[in-house]
Amino acid sequence: MDTTPTEVAPPPTDAITREVVDLMANLVALFHREYEEAAAARSLTGAQAKVLALLRRGPMPMRHIAQTLSCEPSNITGIVDRLETRGFVTREADRQDRRVKLVAATGAGSAASEELRESLNFAREPLATLDADERAVLRDLLRRMLEGVGRETAADPSA
Repeated sequence: MDTTPTEVAPPPTDAITREVVDLMANLVALFHREYEEAAAARSLTGAQAKVLALLRRGPMPMRHIAQTLSCEPSNITGIVDRLETRGFVTREADRQDRRVKLVAATGAGSAASEELRESLNFAREPLATLDADERAVLRDLLRRMLEGVGRETAADPSA
């Protein structure tokens, strides 16, 4: 049996693909800039806002938060400490494994996250130029692009 790895074709590098990549990069930059400004207006760092956004899914282990945000667990500890001091999150032991600490948004944390999300005009303005059918097609294409990347990326609530 041949165990030689098969070569995977590189992604296309035609002019349209390059332009799409550039346009997506511009959108991402716009989104990050507005997200950071919206967080700062609520005296939150971008990382704190992202943690609160993740917690909209429900309580989760700090290790999972760190993995999802691609950062060190020690960084998450500091972020959660500051959010807890402000009354935005609580930590509790996991019922199934008491060694695991679950972080949960409080009512105030959920409200702050929702307020921040509602304040973002980034998506509203560009998407307003598309009708409902076009937005659905765009959504479906983005989902399809992200399918191979992983479930967590595709469901990122900060987006």
